[in-house]
Amino acid sequence: MITTLTETSNLTSLFLTLSAIIITLLIWYIKLSKKLNQYSSPLPPGPLGFPVVGSLLTLKPDLHSYFKSLAHTYGPILKLRLGSKLKIIITSPTLAHQVLKENDIVFANRDVLSITRSSVYGITNIVWTPYGPEWRMLRKVCVLKMLSNASLDAVCSVRRRVVRQGVNQLYNRVVLDQSPVEVGEHVFFTILNLIMNMLWGGTVDVEEGASVGAEIREIINGISELMSKPNVSDFFPVLAWFDLQGISKKNRQLIQSFDRIVNRMISTRMKIEENGGNGNNDFLQFLLRLKDEEDSKTPLTLTHVKSLLLDMVAGGTDTSTNTIEFAMAEIINAPDVMKKAQKELEDVIGKDNIVEESHISKLPYLQAVMKETLRLHPSLPLLAPHSPSETCVVGGYTVPKGCGVIINVWAIHRDPFNWEDPLKFDPERFLKDSPKWDFTGTDFKYFPFGSGRRNCAGIAMAERMVMYSLATLLHSFDWKIPHGQQLDLSEKFGLVMKMKIPLVAIPTPRLSDPSLYE
Repeated sequence: MITTLTETSNLTSLFLTLSAIIITLLIWYIKLSKKLNQYSSPLPPGPLGFPVVGSLLTLKPDLHSYFKSLAHTYGPILKLRLGSKLKIIITSPTLAHQVLKENDIVFANRDVLSITRSSVYGITNIVWTPYGPEWRMLRKVCVLKMLSNASLDAVCSVRRRVVRQGVNQLYNRVVLDQSPVEVGEHVFFTILNLIMNMLWGGTVDVEEGASVGAEIREIINGISELMSKPNVSDFFPVLAWFDLQGISKKNRQLIQSFDRIVNRMISTRMKIEENGGNGNNDFLQFLLRLKDEEDSKTPLTLTHVKSLLLDMVAGGTDTSTNTIEFAMAEIINAPDVMKKAQKELEDVIGKDNIVEESHISKLPYLQAVMKETLRLHPSLPLLAPHSPSETCVVGGYTVPKGCGVIINVWAIHRDPFNWEDPLKFDPERFLKDSPKWDFTGTDFKYFPFGSGRRNCAGIAMAERMVMYSLATLLHSFDWKIPHGQQLDLSEKFGLVMKMKIPLVAIPTPRLSDPSLYE
């Protein structure tokens, strides 16, 4: 009798639970149907997905490639429901133009990631800050002041010193044992040192700078890894408070570590300024002075300063490193390209001199190599997601207010409709008279740094760092793959595109005098 009652009670509980789930799903479906039916134009086509989770269960790890395959089925604009979030995927220059040019103000906001909302600094950086007075102030500080041509020229000697140090380290290694070099790792440290020296090189000495660099490398790698992970909190925002995967907690810990470093830098710089300065300028000094001078309605705060520094370190290091590594891999894989690039370098600079930034404008073929690298391997295969401030129509379909809009620039750059022989690495395509390709994002067949008012604020700095570093590596050394090994150009998807298998190559000095490597 007791067993029967227990079984009956269990069945009743199961029935009530199932009934509650079914009723919840029915209410959700009815509300969703009403919401979808209120639009005058239909939503874009897309996979039906499953109740509650949508298409989460069918996502592939390489999202850029997966979204491209979906576009073959559903067209250049498609919808994807991921949990409770609606995503619109764009894979067409025409539709990208409608989003980033024709409706640029409507799409000027970001679809902010949960990891960013819960950050120590909050949404106070130039990438994720909502469009408005605060964002305009940050953009002005970055583009017109901190990263202007005049400001970058002022720290030209810093870049020269760091790049030459990198060449010297490579040369000494080659002379000692001629062992293969993991190119990405070497470039990462060079770019990291370069950025840190521009940020606070006039604040700390070389020894402390090296120690700080080791700490920051761990922080950058950690943040990059966390931001590339699928996050339940992004798919179901109501669960964000619980941080089920611990992603936000780990991110806060990493940024707290960065904050402690920056606080030390700020304290040191303030003491230097109190004592009359040391004659060495850096971006930290510039930002702190700007903060103290700011008297507008939207002031630059200390939190803004820290966020901007983190943006430059985390954003500039990963993207520049991977662009150079991909460029070197493509060049080594195409001997004719290496031969042409090195001949151009010899014609302009010679073998009895070293590369200077002033040479870069005289190297059109090498510039074409970089552009072709960014066409095939854009740093961000999926541009940072946008979110419309109002419901609008794109390509004849409704794009609802508040949804996430993802532009697959990787797929656009590889579309045979836009590019002849798109999978071939061919720098020559960028040397033709028309069109004149650049990084401004005005032509939506090619916009590796984005376009519109939310394009990358660090284009000028990135172009200088990447071109100067790449030119120096190719001018100073010949490069080859170790005997018996194959070069693998496979990509590893993430927030920033990386090589799946790191590039390992052997450098051989090619300049006329060993003193040129000092």
